[in-house]
Amino acid sequence: MQTLHDPAIRGFASDNYSGVHPEVLAAIAAANDGHQTAYGADDYTAHLQQVIRRHFGEQAEAFPVFNGTGANVVALQSLLPRWGAVVAAKSAHINVDEGGAPERVGGMKLLTVPTPDGKLTPELIDQEAWGYGDEHRAQPLAVSITQSTELGTLYTAAEIRAIADHAHTKGMLLHVDGARLSNAAVALGQPFRAFTTDAGVDILSLGGTKNGAMGAEAVVVLSEGAGEGLVYLRKLNMQLASKMRFISAQLIALFEGELWHQNASHANAMAARLRAAVEPLEGVGFAYPTQSNGVFARLPEGVADRVRDAFFFYDWDASAREVRWMCTWDTTEADVDAFAAAVREAVGG
Repeated sequence: MQTLHDPAIRGFASDNYSGVHPEVLAAIAAANDGHQTAYGADDYTAHLQQVIRRHFGEQAEAFPVFNGTGANVVALQSLLPRWGAVVAAKSAHINVDEGGAPERVGGMKLLTVPTPDGKLTPELIDQEAWGYGDEHRAQPLAVSITQSTELGTLYTAAEIRAIADHAHTKGMLLHVDGARLSNAAVALGQPFRAFTTDAGVDILSLGGTKNGAMGAEAVVVLSEGAGEGLVYLRKLNMQLASKMRFISAQLIALFEGELWHQNASHANAMAARLRAAVEPLEGVGFAYPTQSNGVFARLPEGVADRVRDAFFFYDWDASAREVRWMCTWDTTEADVDAFAAAVREAVGG
């Protein structure tokens, strides 16, 4: 098939815009010959369990799925009875960007809390963690946090431990949306386990797609109290891949060696480079610290649209002239420098 797009066009809209890392493509090809048992009873999915346990502990169990929304819905469903509710930040992906899937498909109530930086705290959780035993209120039985957050900020291991301990004292379980968990691990300089398993997280949505995979995520169960019925819920939610070996092979390619770290390190470094390049420009400000691979900038009037003539990106809060710039594993220094030059020209500096 002929190439239908211009590979020279680069953007900063999303880390989903990038292609698939060559090592991941090679892993798919390596898994392709011959026949393997379907629906996860294959050698690659079995080997993936070993890889995941090296990162998260011997108790961990991985359930590969197609996408992040599916991972979040399936994970949260496994934590809750039909009358259960989830406390999350108002800016959380499950609330803002999943088309109502957790509520419409997952059948759960989201109880959202405004946060200044995308991060929950025990005190913020308590704004919605109440009404236990009240038959008129959905019961808050899970907390969901995102690492790194939708605003590019990070939870420390201590902050997650405080949330987990607080949630557990209330009989709640803790879910982490880890679509960008690799970026967080690199930024924190810690192994995954330090701020998940060892910090009291019960279940995790582990991201691969944003960090070089073609379409590969996993629900990872971390505690004995989590993951009830996952083997059924994955099928019920249309997330059970018949040819699962190809999802598992991608996750093996990312997480068995250092590819996950290499890709995330590069994406984070490109975001830092971009911020440093535009920070001195008059009229350019920043809404949040740049702690992972996203830059949230505030631009003078009209600048965003002028820059978008050459590079596509999204408005984050148009009323505040706030935009989001995402870097990814294949963002180059030349991409960043060209983009920064376009911003500089549009600003007039």
